Amino acid sequence: MPAKSRFTRLDAFTKTVEDARIRTTSGGVVTIVSLIVVLYLAWGEWLDYRRIVVHPELVVDKGRSERMEIHLNITFPKIPCELLTLDVMDVSGEQQHGVQHGVRMVRLKPQNEGGGEIETKDLNLHSVDEVATHLDPDYCGPCYGAQAPPHASKPGCCNTCDEVREAYAASSWAFGRGENVEQCLREHFAERLDEQRHEGCRIEGGLRVNKVVGNFHIAPGRSFSNGNMHVHDLKNYWDMPVPNLHSFAHTVHSLRFGPRISEAIVKKLSGGKVSGSLPWTNHHINPLDGVVQETNDPNYNFMYFVKIVPTSYLALGWEKRLRDYKNDDRSLDPDSSVGSYGLLADGSVETHQYSVTSHKRSLQGGDDAAEGHKERLHARGGIPGVFFSYDISPMKVVNREQRAKTFAGFLAGLCAILGGTLTVAAAVDRTVFEGATRLKKLRNKEL
Repeated sequence: MPAKSRFTRLDAFTKTVEDARIRTTSGGVVTIVSLIVVLYLAWGEWLDYRRIVVHPELVVDKGRSERMEIHLNITFPKIPCELLTLDVMDVSGEQQHGVQHGVRMVRLKPQNEGGGEIETKDLNLHSVDEVATHLDPDYCGPCYGAQAPPHASKPGCCNTCDEVREAYAASSWAFGRGENVEQCLREHFAERLDEQRHEGCRIEGGLRVNKVVGNFHIAPGRSFSNGNMHVHDLKNYWDMPVPNLHSFAHTVHSLRFGPRISEAIVKKLSGGKVSGSLPWTNHHINPLDGVVQETNDPNYNFMYFVKIVPTSYLALGWEKRLRDYKNDDRSLDPDSSVGSYGLLADGSVETHQYSVTSHKRSLQGGDDAAEGHKERLHARGGIPGVFFSYDISPMKVVNREQRAKTFAGFLAGLCAILGGTLTVAAAVDRTVFEGATRLKKLRNKEL
């Protein structure tokens, strides 16, 4: 049997000759409607294929020897910048006293004058205005028995008041107002402090910490370690010319761990909804943003216990670009600038979400009888200030971008649309044709 005959016997699509076909007006209408439906459904299938969805996963965080960035913006309207110190410490034993790199303090006018900015001072370890350039080139200021700071403008010397203060802090000595210290007398440190007593301060910027359990706090006075004790020099804080002049009332404008997630990513995470329109969509919300705490008691302590959950957002095609942040050169460079961690070139983001529980108490102790809880007692003692204790979750949330459909699924959908629409259209056309034929027969019988 010829090959053509074999294939002819296998033909599942038998044809009818042209003379056996009947074309009707209703069939033409059904064909046009079917074509419109096919095009509409095919366009929807194409949009669905092009749609990017975010699949969340929960995995064990296997990161090791990683660092984390903390970005903060906090205003203290009742305490000057000169009295505030930012410290960081963690369970690994690392301590950062008087954090300066990446952080700046903005002096604010008193509240009765509006609280506007006075000046912005970038805190650098080698600030130009701290160098006594007007002194004799051979001048070497004494450190009054303390060891000169390693980054002094002249090795082995304390040529500025701040260098003497740092030398005292390194030796775990209280400094006070710098009485009988020639550098501080020359720079009018005590007078400058008195002039700033009614000012406020805003601390903003970022700091880099180990990704382990730890805390950072903002407290008065220079800090130093005395054995296993972390101590602050509180003398200048307590020497208020007016009682209750200072307090740690504050407003947290923003506090986040890692880079901020863009609004475009937020919309994807929330299914295209407007930011904040869904109560359970909190990928971009930092719980402490906008928190306001008020007190007139200078002997008061605010504590925030933060639970941090590492969170990744992997852009579409991230695995092809091999741009995971662990392999990113910036994440391995310890000297890279603060703010460079977490934002990758392919649009992926390595950041953190967190939940928080807050607590506040007077350092004089007491109970909560005013709130109806006499049995709730507060311990006495401590350091006034604002303390943030953070813990890292061992689990990690991974939000991965993917196509809603594969290309094979897209082709299968097109075939289903085409076949299904033509089948339904054929049934409708057959029904209309049979109905019209029966009506003609009935009319012919009546005639």
